[in-house]
Amino acid sequence: MAAKASEGAEASFIEHLLELRTRILRSAIAVLVLFVGLFPFRNTLYRLLARPLTAVLPQNGAMIATNLPATFIAPLKLALATAVAVAIPYILYQAWAFVAPGLYQRERRLVTPLLVSSTLLFYLGMAFAYFLIFPLAFGFFAHAAPAGVRVMTDINHYLNFVLTLFFAFGLAFEVPVAIVLLVLMGVLRPETLSGKRRYVILGAFVLAAIITPPDAFSQTVLALAMWALFEAGLFVAYRIRPQSSSVELTEPTPPPTPVIPPPREITPQSRPRRRRRRTRKPPPPGGGEP
Repeated sequence: MAAKASEGAEASFIEHLLELRTRILRSAIAVLVLFVGLFPFRNTLYRLLARPLTAVLPQNGAMIATNLPATFIAPLKLALATAVAVAIPYILYQAWAFVAPGLYQRERRLVTPLLVSSTLLFYLGMAFAYFLIFPLAFGFFAHAAPAGVRVMTDINHYLNFVLTLFFAFGLAFEVPVAIVLLVLMGVLRPETLSGKRRYVILGAFVLAAIITPPDAFSQTVLALAMWALFEAGLFVAYRIRPQSSSVELTEPTPPPTPVIPPPREITPQSRPRRRRRRTRKPPPPGGGEP
């Protein structure tokens, strides 16, 4: 019996590995197909990506390639990154299909809204960075150059910088999804998060100062956006939290301690007297008196 159970567990493990390999291959094929379709438009994609910088460069500024392969490698990397970004919904669906058999029915109903919202928020964070943060930050950098310095940005370095900011802003906009997941798993309660609001606001400004350029306006805009996303996630968490967590968890009241009277001191006067039992003498033999 033990050998059969071991063989069954090994077969189940191998089936899971095969299923995981199938999901990964499907995701890789989807990215490859999108990459092949985007490859002819790689230079157009790079021009669109560089537009926030080229729009604020001074007249003597330009983008350069410090080595010859960069003119081909940078657009190629951008086409691949764009293919991965476009394929994110399909990749997340493959991940959900892999873990779905092990989820309960209630958890399956929650997965689809979480996947859709997380994908949309990630795209929203990238759009927020491209349309709002990039023009402000690049304008600050371009006009902060000392006199006599020509702003000439390497196309490969610019691509790495922009992709890093895209990823950072996309993750920053996942704050509501993270809050909802933590509340649903019972790790945190909405009341706890609401009580830590001041620390969340401070952390938002510190994180914005780290991942954005040294521009006070862009830092403030990102911090306010993360604060608003935190409030949105908290609002949703209050309404979808598990029923058991909606009741305030208070410490149980200990039972009252019984009052034990002090021991009573026994004195000779207070000691109860024993009642003597009278015994009647038996009559003499012969009965009666002589």
